[in-house]
Amino acid sequence: MEKHAELSYKQVKRYCDMENLSFETTEEVEPLKGIMGQKKGEEAMAFGLQIDNPSYNIYISGSKGTGRTTYTKEIVKKIASTGDVPDDWCYVYSFESSSKAMALNLPAGKGRALQEDMSELVEELFTQVPQAFNSDDYDRRRNEIMKQYQEQKSKLLHYLTEYADKKQFGIKNTSTGFVFIPLKDGEEMSDEELKLLNDEESRRLEIQLEEIQEAALDILLKIKNLERLAKKRLIQLEMKVGLFVVKPLIHDLIEKYVDCDNVLEYLRRVEKDLIENIYQFVSEEEETPNVSKKAETEDFVKKYKVNLLINNSGMKGAPVVTEFNPTLNKLTGKIEYENINGALRTDFLHIKPGAIHLANGGYLILEMKQLLEIPYAWETLKRILHTKEITVENMGSQLGIDVTSLKLEPIPIDLKIILIGSEHLYHLLYHYDEDFQKYFKVLVDFDYEMPRTAEHEKQIAAFISSYIECYGIRHFSADGVARLIEYSSRLTGDQNKLTTRFNKIIEIVIEANQWAKLEYSDIITGKQVDKAIHEKWARLNKYQTRVEETFETQKVLIDVKGEKVGVINGLSVINLGEYTFGKPSVITVTSGIGREGIVNIEREINLSGAIYDKGIMILTGLLTENFAQDTNLSITSSICFEQSYGGIDGDSASSGELYALLSSISGIPLRQDIAVTGSVNQKGDIQPVGGVTEKIEGFYRLCKNRGFTKSQGVMIPYQNIDNLMLCDEVVEAIKRKNFHIYAIKHIEEGIEIITGESYEKIFKEVKKKIEYYNQMIEKTNK
Repeated sequence: MEKHAELSYKQVKRYCDMENLSFETTEEVEPLKGIMGQKKGEEAMAFGLQIDNPSYNIYISGSKGTGRTTYTKEIVKKIASTGDVPDDWCYVYSFESSSKAMALNLPAGKGRALQEDMSELVEELFTQVPQAFNSDDYDRRRNEIMKQYQEQKSKLLHYLTEYADKKQFGIKNTSTGFVFIPLKDGEEMSDEELKLLNDEESRRLEIQLEEIQEAALDILLKIKNLERLAKKRLIQLEMKVGLFVVKPLIHDLIEKYVDCDNVLEYLRRVEKDLIENIYQFVSEEEETPNVSKKAETEDFVKKYKVNLLINNSGMKGAPVVTEFNPTLNKLTGKIEYENINGALRTDFLHIKPGAIHLANGGYLILEMKQLLEIPYAWETLKRILHTKEITVENMGSQLGIDVTSLKLEPIPIDLKIILIGSEHLYHLLYHYDEDFQKYFKVLVDFDYEMPRTAEHEKQIAAFISSYIECYGIRHFSADGVARLIEYSSRLTGDQNKLTTRFNKIIEIVIEANQWAKLEYSDIITGKQVDKAIHEKWARLNKYQTRVEETFETQKVLIDVKGEKVGVINGLSVINLGEYTFGKPSVITVTSGIGREGIVNIEREINLSGAIYDKGIMILTGLLTENFAQDTNLSITSSICFEQSYGGIDGDSASSGELYALLSSISGIPLRQDIAVTGSVNQKGDIQPVGGVTEKIEGFYRLCKNRGFTKSQGVMIPYQNIDNLMLCDEVVEAIKRKNFHIYAIKHIEEGIEIITGESYEKIFKEVKKKIEYYNQMIEKTNK
């Protein structure tokens, strides 16, 4: 069997090789451009941004602090800068209905020009139209029409007068029409004279009156026709004048926007409406301003204005929009309302754009978690991707309540959406949302760690240099950078890895700068970095301190020297979010004759998790493999984590439980100065576990407080050697032989370290005890 290995102090922490850092301070280091340690992610991002397909939107997965958001903004802006500038978009009056708005797209910059041109057109009309209507030519032509009307009307009235006179009737004009009065010798007959007429004379007057009334009715119809004809001619004259004024102005605009077919169609509608309503531009001179008339005029001219929704003038390349609060209004825009005399009113000029409008033709960056949390935002985005068009939406429409009377023409969209979220959300969406699979086919997976190579260590220095350049803090010495690199490895729990959660590095950079400031140091050295790290831990270690106090006051019973049968010191990790520390725990095992097998006390009282229970069951398989091939396993054993009052899970204590079990059965004591971590399989192989650095440091602090015996140490799986990034104090203790780390591959190695006896002897004693138990059971059964 291979001899177990005690680790040297050089193996328990990987220090930074100062020869790789060929500088004295970061002032000599060129700042980092871009991102590091994410080659796979960069390749996926480049592919996703290059492919032109509406289904190939991008999902960026990774932990916060890995630089994913900063990198995304930078690379997208870089790609977008080489893209085409998208069109401007405007909303205008449709002239079909006041409740409709028409969408117009124009080349970038022409939207602003159209908006200004339409405003100038209205202003010009208010100047030129009154001039045209006040001209001598217009007055002459209008007077001619009115004169002809009056002459023809007078002729008809004269004819009627003569006709009535022949019939011996006079005519009077009243507000309700003509009144005909009988005449006698040229004079109006009085009521007394009319009463003296005989029946024949009365009948004659009645017939004559009827004839006159028929003639009068015919004359009135002719006058009405003359009046309508005159009005028509006046309107035609007004339209001719309007056409005379409007046509040249519209023609100039048509020439200017000849390449925009939709704008030409709009201008033709404008021209037709202006000519039909040209009289609205003639203002009547009044001594006192008419407020209602002014408001009416303002409302009238609104329909000739342009709502410049998207203005891309001055833009270079495609737009990049980041929206991390994607409410429905911020995503799809909104229609604003104004309070007019207690009533809410709106029109096409109150349409405001959303992030999708602004990003159209470019890139839209969204936070996935926020998108899912805001009601209807995710569903709306998917529907827009499906229809490839957008209109302003509101919460009411999502609920089936149409609260707006304004109908907008949809705007077609062409953009690439980039979602930033966690790996967990990606897998949930991929498995449970078919639309997500359909529209987000590119995964850019940002790793939380990268290989610890000489090149990456140099890039860490370049990253620090870029942060210093950006925020103007003190520069780092080479040993300060080295301490940050070592801290980066500790965060990953791997000597051969560096963290890509750069926000954790930046925290130490900021705090080290503050300590250097307080110490009046111009350069941040390794001393200040160490202080920043330890002070940060000190702010977070409240619970660790309380746990260690229970050890000092011996409220938790645990020994770090001597030997005991069936008792071993196990190691666990307590994770409190940002802070993690190791906690030693006493594991006890009792055994005796029986058939119950191994009893897990934690399981019996529902304090253990499934993985822990699995580890206990593996012990039964291992005992069967080694000691019950030709005999029964007539044993009852109970295992307990002493003074553990919360839940327990994980299988990292299973090897320690096995040693305690073998000790309890064989009667051979276990060393209490050695703590154990590592899981075991049914064949006795030791398997790696997590948190070995924190576990070792936890037991080290306990031994330090109780007093070193120079024999104390921790036994870990061989595979966990690369995971060791112990603090300098523990490294120094190992160097001075005050503390020891043993790395093992099999339980046979471990049992020899923890007992001081050969595994052959221990296995022999266990087998002998099991045979004794079987004999006792056989005697009982006879």
